[in-house]
Amino acid sequence: MQFRLTYQEISNLIERKAGRSLPIIYGGPHTVRIAYEVNMFVKTASVGIDLTVEQIDSEGNIILSYAGGMGIDFMIRTALNHAQGQPGGDMIEQLPDNRIKLCLSKNAQAGTLFDHITLKDIFFDEQFAIVEFEPKL
Repeated sequence: MQFRLTYQEISNLIERKAGRSLPIIYGGPHTVRIAYEVNMFVKTASVGIDLTVEQIDSEGNIILSYAGGMGIDFMIRTALNHAQGQPGGDMIEQLPDNRIKLCLSKNAQAGTLFDHITLKDIFFDEQFAIVEFEPKL
């Protein structure tokens, strides 16, 4: 079974929750590019980050890798350090080599969902982010 979301739907959800628009662009079968506007002293610069879904385990944990240069590495490390101690911060683990582990099973709602489904894959095409899963019988 599949669940499909357009990139615009994901971007709108992020904007509603975080108050910031993040355009999402197809980057390959398991990769998306996310643009982020950074206000510099006298101008605004667009910074891009490539997120790749590397692995999904049987518990619903997702390992992502990211690429975007030293500035992105610094921003990600800073954001992850800030997230520790915040609600949901225990769901995110920094791994070596620009990788992040999302422990979705640590979230009560997602944990309940994973009692009923097995997450198989997350991949992308030109229009959609596609979540593939199968029900547990």
